[in-house]
Amino acid sequence: MERQDEGLLNKESDVKIKEERREGEPTSAFKGASWAALLIGVAAYLIGLFNAEAMQLNEKGYYFAVLVFGLYAAVSLQKAVRDKDEGVPVTSIYYGISWLALIIAIALIGIGLFNAGSMVLSEKGFYGMAFVLSIFAAITVQKNIRDTQKARERD
Repeated sequence: MERQDEGLLNKESDVKIKEERREGEPTSAFKGASWAALLIGVAAYLIGLFNAEAMQLNEKGYYFAVLVFGLYAAVSLQKAVRDKDEGVPVTSIYYGISWLALIIAIALIGIGLFNAGSMVLSEKGFYGMAFVLSIFAAITVQKNIRDTQKARERD
């Protein structure tokens, strides 16, 4: 009889876990996948920089700064676009600068990789893909945080 009661308790606690997620809130799996993509993208990029023996320290600093700038620009743009969509006041100068900053970050990584004579094409592709993964994941993590916050404020 106890085993049946434990089974019922487990089913009830499973139902409670499913009910805790509010409408509009991303699932835990999606949140986890977004954070994993961000960590993997940034870690791969940084490990690649650390292990780049042919690259001078000033080049490594350039690629690091471009990554940080790109991440910040992407999150800032996501916030500005979302605020504007939800009717939160966003000045046109901030909105424009957010777009410009992301475009500049993408241009800087592209120009830097195009002109990197010390890198083979596969290495350039690696940095480009790690950069894009990191940028996309940062946008997704920011969106998930905002969706979760908004869903919890409704209650």
